[in-house]
Amino acid sequence: MEYANLGRSGLVISRLVLGTDNFGTQTTGEDAFAIMDRALELGVNLIDTSNVYGWSFGEGLTEQIIGRWLAQGGGRRERVVLATKLYGRMAEGPNNSGLSAIHIRRACEDSLRRLGVDHIDLYQPHHIDRSVRWEEIWEAMELLKAQGKIVYVGSSNHPGWHIAGGQEIAARRGHLGLVSEQTVYNLLERTAELEVLPACRHYGVGMMPWSPLDAGLLGGVLRKERENTLGRALPGAGMAPHRGRRMVKLEHHRAQVEAYENLCADLGEDPANVAVAWLLTRPGVTAPIIGPRTAGQLEAAVRAFDVKLDETTLARLDEIFPGPGPAPEAYAW
Repeated sequence: MEYANLGRSGLVISRLVLGTDNFGTQTTGEDAFAIMDRALELGVNLIDTSNVYGWSFGEGLTEQIIGRWLAQGGGRRERVVLATKLYGRMAEGPNNSGLSAIHIRRACEDSLRRLGVDHIDLYQPHHIDRSVRWEEIWEAMELLKAQGKIVYVGSSNHPGWHIAGGQEIAARRGHLGLVSEQTVYNLLERTAELEVLPACRHYGVGMMPWSPLDAGLLGGVLRKERENTLGRALPGAGMAPHRGRRMVKLEHHRAQVEAYENLCADLGEDPANVAVAWLLTRPGVTAPIIGPRTAGQLEAAVRAFDVKLDETTLARLDEIFPGPGPAPEAYAW
């Protein structure tokens, strides 16, 4: 396993993050325990979740699973960098969603209870809240830090301008500000290169891309289609609307995906590993977030470190999946 500092903080994390959004839905609690145990054995030390994962209103099912796993002891809590998120509605009432100070406080207390811990290592707004100013957010986060309930603050799904605004206000308050950002970023979705990645690099914010395989489209989907195993290739295949959107996107990008899978075949590498390996080469990327449904998928993801992409291969990937280029040149003169 490789390790790196998360942004400009002193926190050292593995260069793969264990995402847990399948725990409690597509992955049973027993299998989730096995995945987390194996992750520690492989050196993956950051486990990322959210209070809404499990997707049962107000339950926080995934946090509960992680809490039961941590409660087994054996040094699990001490070996883990524990990250969770807040924003989504977890209870009825106007103050039970978003990023108001009162909701940040309530959400943190609820996550601590479900996780069975006394502090969260990395606490992350899951989305921006346009109705709340950064001053209020930072005041609430600073209080949680002073109380010892959180250690670092990150963000998720924040645009570049919002990251910049948050960092400037944190600096004026004499605080560290954000140490990380989670954003969708992969070979098919490179919009982050316009503004988000540059903002993160400028402010020393670590980047943790989610959906590195674009929900399975970069994981050998055409091969699985030929093998008649496509139902298992696309996450959420049992949910018709989700599957429909993925199939529409696949048809739109079929020629690119075919060229990509052919390139991977020439390299003798699994497409999923090449997709993660590509992210590991990107400037500003600290650690991609993988979301294995099985221990086998976790084992496969770690093999991305063995994939070496030379300049010729990287250039070919840019030809197949051209990025937008830097802002503002990408959309201005």
